[in-house]
Amino acid sequence: MHLPFGTEFTPPLHPNQLYEVALEGVALFLLLWIFSAKPRPMMAISALFLLGYGLFRFAIEFVRMPDAHLGYLAFGWVTMGQVLSLPMIIGGIVLFILAYRQKQAV
Repeated sequence: MHLPFGTEFTPPLHPNQLYEVALEGVALFLLLWIFSAKPRPMMAISALFLLGYGLFRFAIEFVRMPDAHLGYLAFGWVTMGQVLSLPMIIGGIVLFILAYRQKQAV
């Protein structure tokens, strides 16, 4: 394959910004909008936001190239973005537990 001088052949890349808009923008908005249509316990909507954003972010990291200076951190597939998404996922789960224990609808 003949490439112009100074270019390298790279594997096919996905436009991860489009995935981010679709999942972290549109899908998360619709999920929160539908979930918040009925009265929910205090902190439940915030919990869903944290959980949804963390899960979507974790999933999108599979199609992103890892940071060049970090690479994969564990098991040959865990990136820094996935590691940083875990506290959001855990925080969302904890808030859900706290919200539904109180059952104080807002």
